[in-house]
Amino acid sequence: MTKLPSPSLSTIGTEIAEFVQKRYPQSTCTHLETIPPKPATYAPWPEWVYPPLRAHLQDSGIKQLYSHQGEVANHAVNDRNVVVSTGTSSGKSLGYLLPILSTLQKDPTACALYLTPTKALGSDQLSSVLRLTREVPALRSIGPAPYDGDTPSDARASIRDESRFIFSNPDMVHASLLAHHIRWGRFLRHLKYVVIDECHTYRGVFGAHVALVIRRLRRLAAHYGSDPVFILASATATDPAEHAERLTGVPVVAVTEDGAPTGARTVMLWEPGFIEGAEGEHGAPVRRAATTEAAGIMACAISEGARALTFVRSRRSAEVVALRTAEELTLMGRPDFARRVASYRAGYLPEDRRRLERMLDDGSLLGVATTNALELGIDVGGLDAVVTAGFPGTIASFWQQAGRAGRRGQGSLVVFVARDEPMDNYLLHHPDALLRKPIERIVFDPTNPFVLRGHLYCAAVEKALSPADVAQWDAERVVEQLVAEGLLRRRPQGWFAVEPPEAGQLTPDTAHQAVGLRGSSEREIVIVESTTGRLLGTIDSERAPSQVHPGALYMHQGETYVIEELDLEDRLALARPETPEWTTFSRSTTDIRIVGDPGSEQLRDLGGGVWVAAVDVEVTTQVTSYITKLADGTVLDSVALDMPKQSLVTRAVAYTVDPLALRAMGITDADVPGTLHAAEHAAIGMLPLLATCDRWDIGGVSTAQHPDTGLPTVFVYDGHPGGAGFADSGFHRFGEWITATFDTVRSCSCESGCPSCIQSPKCGNGNQPLDKAGAIKLLGALVSLAGLPEQ
Repeated sequence: MTKLPSPSLSTIGTEIAEFVQKRYPQSTCTHLETIPPKPATYAPWPEWVYPPLRAHLQDSGIKQLYSHQGEVANHAVNDRNVVVSTGTSSGKSLGYLLPILSTLQKDPTACALYLTPTKALGSDQLSSVLRLTREVPALRSIGPAPYDGDTPSDARASIRDESRFIFSNPDMVHASLLAHHIRWGRFLRHLKYVVIDECHTYRGVFGAHVALVIRRLRRLAAHYGSDPVFILASATATDPAEHAERLTGVPVVAVTEDGAPTGARTVMLWEPGFIEGAEGEHGAPVRRAATTEAAGIMACAISEGARALTFVRSRRSAEVVALRTAEELTLMGRPDFARRVASYRAGYLPEDRRRLERMLDDGSLLGVATTNALELGIDVGGLDAVVTAGFPGTIASFWQQAGRAGRRGQGSLVVFVARDEPMDNYLLHHPDALLRKPIERIVFDPTNPFVLRGHLYCAAVEKALSPADVAQWDAERVVEQLVAEGLLRRRPQGWFAVEPPEAGQLTPDTAHQAVGLRGSSEREIVIVESTTGRLLGTIDSERAPSQVHPGALYMHQGETYVIEELDLEDRLALARPETPEWTTFSRSTTDIRIVGDPGSEQLRDLGGGVWVAAVDVEVTTQVTSYITKLADGTVLDSVALDMPKQSLVTRAVAYTVDPLALRAMGITDADVPGTLHAAEHAAIGMLPLLATCDRWDIGGVSTAQHPDTGLPTVFVYDGHPGGAGFADSGFHRFGEWITATFDTVRSCSCESGCPSCIQSPKCGNGNQPLDKAGAIKLLGALVSLAGLPEQ
C-alpha cells in the first residue's frame, strides 16, 4: 500500500519519488510519507564557556547553541557522565568540545581522550579541534594530537609527554596506553574527560572487548588519582543510557531531545520487481538486485537536479553502483552529470577520501556510492537524497544514513531499497518498525568468559587484581580458571600475573598482543595473492572454511579473486586474480549439543507443549561443498569439499515442541523437518530486528528429534565463542521476535518459499527441506502461546 504525502508538504523529495515510480513501474513503492520539518530549539550560552572560544564560535556563525548541546555541556562540566543521542549532523561534537576546551584552558595540566571506532571519523574530529586551537591563541597549549597505528614511532614519545588532548581508538588504548601505562603516567594522572564517539557501533563481541578496555582504563586512571568524566555520542537508540552504562560501567545521564532543525524528509520504501524468466533455488522467483535498483534511483535523483548518496553493503557494490548510475545518466541524455558520479569506500588513500568529501560537499560531485564509510560523523552536508540498498544492520544505522540528506534545512528524499531477505521484506510491509523509533537494543556481553579471560590477564599484568575488581567484573569463575592454568597467583594483595608453567601459553610480555579487539590474531588466516605474494587481508580461522575454501570467490578493495588453496595448519590462503560472472556459497553440516543445565531462569514453559530456553551449546560444523551462482540467482554447479570439522562453544536460544502439539497444529510427522527448517531460517533472518547483529553473526539448527531434548527442537546460536548476547536477546524478547517472523512468512506473496521469507543464502543443506505452510502454522501457534497479538 502506498501512503501519499500531503500536497502541502510537497518537496523536492516528493517530486523525485513520483519520477522514480513512473520510470520503474515494474517495481513497487510499498510506503511513501513525508516527515514534516522541525524548527530548532535553543539554549543560552553557559557562563563558564571560555569567552574567546565563545566569541570565535559566534563570529563563525554559531550564534546560539541547540538545546541538546547546552544540556550535554552543562552535565559534563558538572562532572556528570552523559550520553547524547540525537540525529546525524545535529552538532553533538560541540556539546562535548565546549566543556573540554574550556576546562583544558583553565587548568594547564588537565587532559582529555577522544575515542573513535573509525580512522576517518577521528581524523575529521581532530581537524576541527586543530582548527579551533589555532584560531583561538590561548588554546594552542592543549596540543591536540592523533595517537593510532599510523602515528610515526618517533612522534609518539612527544605526544605522550606533551599533548593534553589525544585522539585515538580502543585498539590503541589497549595495546599502548594500558599495556605501557607507566609511560602514560602524566596523562592518566590528569585525565579529566573521555569522549566515546558513535558509541552505538560498539556491539557484539567487539562491544564486549571495548567495554572491558574501558573498565581497565578507569581502573588505571583511579590508580594514578583521576576519575574522568565520560561523554558519549550515539545515533538515536532505544535506551542510550543503558547502553552507555554497560559500556563504561558507570552511571550515565541521557540527552535525547534533538534541538537541531530538520527539513521536510520524504521516505520511500521500495521493493524491486522480479526478473522475468529467472529462477532461483527450487524454482523460487528472483527479484532485481537492490544495487541495480539503487543505481537507477540515484540516477533519477541526479537527473532531477538533486545531489545524492547511495549506501551499499560492500566495497565492490560501491564501485558497481557508481558505474551503473553513470550509465543510466548517459542513457537519460545527461553524460555531463554521469562524469560527476564517483564511489567512496575504505581502501582509498586519505588524500583521495578528503578530495571526494570536498567535491561532494561543494557540489562538484552530484552522486556518490559508498559503503558505511560515509555513515559516521564526517561532514558532507548539502545533500538532497539518500538511497540505502539493503537494510544496513540496525535501524540506528538507517537513520544515520538518512540524516546525511537535508541537514541544511532543505527538503530531502530517503529511499530504502529492499534486498531479497526476510528482514528487508518485513520492513517493507511494516514501515512503523523502521520509521517510528528504533526497536533493537545494542547487545553485547562483557561477562563473556571467552572475552573476559584475556582482559583479566592483561589487567593483572597492568596491576594486581583486587577482590573488588573481580567482583565488579563478575569474573570469579574465569579467575579460578586462570589460577588453575598457572597464569594467575593469589597473594594477600590480590591476584598477580605470573609466567605459566608450560611453554606456549600466555605470558606477561605477550598478554596484550594476544588479545585482538576485532578478532583474535592468534587464530587468523592470512590471505595472499598467489601471483605477487601481496597480502590481501585476514580472516578468523572459524570462518575460513566457509568463506575462503578452495574455489571460493573473494573480494578485496573492489577486486575479485578465486581461492586456490587453504592451508589451515599454516594459516594461509592463496588467491589468484579473476573476475568470474558467478559468486560462491558454501554448504555445511551442523550438529549441536546442549552443554549443562540452563537453570530455571533460562527456561520458560509457554504452555501447549512448547518450551523456550537460553542454553550453552557446542556446535560442530563441517563445510562439505559449495555452489556457484549467477547474479540472477541461477545455480551453475555444486562442488564437493573435504574440510575439517570445527567446534564452537557458544550461546543459543532454543524452543522445543511436543509432537502431539505439532499434530494439533495440523503438521504431520512427515512435514515436521521442513516445517522446523523453514521456521529456523525465517527466525535467523528476523533476529537482527531485536539484537544489533547481522544474519551472518548467527546460525541455526533444527531437528525432528534432538538427542538432548528428545523433542522436535529449533536452535538459533551466536557465531562467536562464548556468545555475543544475540541469542539471549532472542530468549528475552521471544514473543516480539516470533511475531515479526510469523508476519514476514505469512505476508510473503510467494507460493512455497523464497529468499524473502524462508530461503537462506547460507543454508548448509541447500534449502532442503522447507515447508512454508507448516512454518506458518507453527509460528502462528508460537505467537499465540507467547502472549502477543497477531498483527
